Amino acid sequence: MRIDEIIALSETPVFSFEFFPPKSDEGERNLRATLEDLRAFDPDFVSVTYGAGGSTRNRTVELTHWIKQDLGIEAMAHLTCVGSTREELGEILDGMRREGIENVLALRGDPPRGQTEWRAHPGGLHYSTQLAAMISASYPFSVGAACFPEVHPEAPDMASDLQFLRQKVEAGASFLITQLFFDNELYFRFVEEARAVGIEVPILAGIMPITDVGQIKTITGMCGATIPERLLQALEWRAGDREAALQLGVAYATLQCAELLARGAPGIHFYTLNRSPATRAILSALRLLQPWVRREVVRT
Repeated sequence: MRIDEIIALSETPVFSFEFFPPKSDEGERNLRATLEDLRAFDPDFVSVTYGAGGSTRNRTVELTHWIKQDLGIEAMAHLTCVGSTREELGEILDGMRREGIENVLALRGDPPRGQTEWRAHPGGLHYSTQLAAMISASYPFSVGAACFPEVHPEAPDMASDLQFLRQKVEAGASFLITQLFFDNELYFRFVEEARAVGIEVPILAGIMPITDVGQIKTITGMCGATIPERLLQALEWRAGDREAALQLGVAYATLQCAELLARGAPGIHFYTLNRSPATRAILSALRLLQPWVRREVVRT
């Protein structure tokens, strides 16, 4: 089923998980076991990332097909412009269609490992807008795209970034997933500004539960996301105690998601780093609490 239809038809917020294809057979076996366990949590969809330069191209398509066809969970394959000509991208998309995949996240992609600047492949595409347009023009997929509450690292300012985002939507993106963030006001401000420039598609909140202090500092340093000072201090106090840092990270993400849903976010997309226990705990708590349900305040 198309993800834009899942979002439109759902009477409650949608929940999704993102995984990356392991590079080894053992890693793939472990991930497949994790995904089988995930079925009990009934996610609305799962997304599978695409390695820089197409390094996991085949595994991305195979894993997405397996999740959808064998596990019965709707799945979305990521696709980037990196390292491929237009013809090669067409062949990949043809393969996805043959495998019964219905959803694609259209991304420009990051430079391959060892490179600091992004360069388009000769004969390839330069921007995610071009990829979204190519997919929408020739394929029946639901097209998703990325957005950045703290501005894309290469954009000069938010206004420019929003205009580019509007072009993605005009090119065919029917839903958006944000980069990870830890301050909810960034999300709500971003959504307000997006609506003001005419972007009306659903914007799912991308959340990464903190499970390791050093790791999250590395990730945020690479993608340009910020960690609120009070949260950062609390994490650093626990830097020598991995379990304590994990507990704080899960608690913080649960509270963060609860507020997002209570204030109208249409769904949460969890960046799992292929480790689902934290996100499964958060999702379980959210479904018990149901913060999106408005409740009357009883005054005494």
